[in-house]
Amino acid sequence: MSMDPTLVRSGFVALVGRPNAGKSTLTNALVGVKVAITSDTPQTTRHRLRAVLDLEDAQIVIVDTPGMHKPQDALGEELNRSSMLALSDVDVACLVIDASVKVGKGDKWVAHRVLESSAKKVLVLTKADLVSQAEMNERLQFARGLGSFDDEVVLSAVDDFNLDGFVETVKRFLPEGPRYFPRDMPTDQPLGVMLAEFIREKILRNTHDEVPHAIGVEIEDLEVSGTGDLTTVQAVIYVERDSQKGIIIGKGGEMIRRIGTEARGDLERLLGTKVFLDLRVKVKKDWRRDASQIRRFGYGEGL
Repeated sequence: MSMDPTLVRSGFVALVGRPNAGKSTLTNALVGVKVAITSDTPQTTRHRLRAVLDLEDAQIVIVDTPGMHKPQDALGEELNRSSMLALSDVDVACLVIDASVKVGKGDKWVAHRVLESSAKKVLVLTKADLVSQAEMNERLQFARGLGSFDDEVVLSAVDDFNLDGFVETVKRFLPEGPRYFPRDMPTDQPLGVMLAEFIREKILRNTHDEVPHAIGVEIEDLEVSGTGDLTTVQAVIYVERDSQKGIIIGKGGEMIRRIGTEARGDLERLLGTKVFLDLRVKVKKDWRRDASQIRRFGYGEGL
């Protein structure tokens, strides 16, 4: 490490793995503020979200990619393309594997793409809180068989277990350079995208498998009051069918009120003001097959 105080270990770290491997939960735990959406529904992350972990001696920019999977439609193809782009310009590529389930074909498919990257490669096994030591050893053996890695880390983002170990491991592989982002900035994601994602997270959590991935959220208007203590957010929730619209609105509007109440809490934390949230639901048939619509929502490389 040089004596130049403006230089630190700084660079980009991609978290790549199957849907639901625990990438967004790890991102949130590392940064300490909520920047990525998390839910039990696979494929919730639709952006290459960069979260910035700023330390005294390092700045680690986390690129949390959409879960990689065999695409079924234009949206799936766009998400995979987004993940591959994330791998092309990072210093460290982390293959994130959910240790609570057996290593499968999907992990092999993703591992193959990580191993093609010119970045340093780290094997990361998440959800250590859900398995015994014996099971973890077994998963680790299987995961090591996927290819050659520069290092490996076992952690639990939920229990804050070995997050320091993860940070120290990736930091070692970063080049020396300037900080890429201001020191008080947790993410480079546009504000509108983050607000939309938080709303979408609440829909996914409340509707579970009933409205799987047919949801797009767009922020139509954002207005701060003259006194600066109230932000009015107007958002449209897009679905593909009338039946999905009915589920999101719920009996007597109960579901959409619950989604709004939950989302408002996150939005207020993010904006630092009280929030008035106006949610509307519109049907846009087969929007996931329309590449221009996908980009308009900011998914994939849309922004």
